[in-house]
Amino acid sequence: MSILQKIFTAIRGGAREIGETIVDNNSVRIFEQEIKDAQANLDRAKRDLTDVIAKEMQAGRAIEKLRADITKHEHYVSQALDQGNEDLATEIAEKIAEFESELGIQQKAKDNFSSHTERLKAMIKKTSKALLDMQRQLTMVKTTESVQKATAAITHNYTSGSSKLLTAKESLDRIKQRQEHLEDRLVAGEALQDEFDGKDLENKMRSAGILEDSKANDVLARIKAKKQA
Repeated sequence: MSILQKIFTAIRGGAREIGETIVDNNSVRIFEQEIKDAQANLDRAKRDLTDVIAKEMQAGRAIEKLRADITKHEHYVSQALDQGNEDLATEIAEKIAEFESELGIQQKAKDNFSSHTERLKAMIKKTSKALLDMQRQLTMVKTTESVQKATAAITHNYTSGSSKLLTAKESLDRIKQRQEHLEDRLVAGEALQDEFDGKDLENKMRSAGILEDSKANDVLARIKAKKQA
């Protein structure tokens, strides 16, 4: 193989790969459009079937009219024969022959329309069922793709944002340290204020048992003793 042929083959291969990539990236959109095209074709087939049924009905009416004309003209032939008018009877009989020829044509047309109608009805019913199944499949495919995209986005964001999560954790730790430091300062401030007010010494004496709080029973006994005196 010459160099030019190899280059041409490589270009063709690359074009095929690009084409396949485009198709893969737009597969759901293509599938959805194919379903829409199939639905449009099905709708058109239903309209065509309506036309076929209408023509079948027209042929049926023509057949009924021809049969009525034949019956009527047969009566005319009978009347002409009763009058002994053979020529008129023959002329009317020729008209009946024309009616019968047209009746055969219309009957054949009606039979063809009827046959096509039944076949088209079966095809449309089958296609409608298959199309409905494809529409259900499309819904599941689109839902699956949405879930997969969401999952991929979450995974990507988690992976690419791992450093951001670490930075956020560091910020949280600094906030907690600052709050703990502030809490320590508040406790220290309260303790210092108690010391300035002398409450620290009182607390120390109470802890040593030197200073006791007045008890309600002692107060009540003292008041009773005064009243008795």
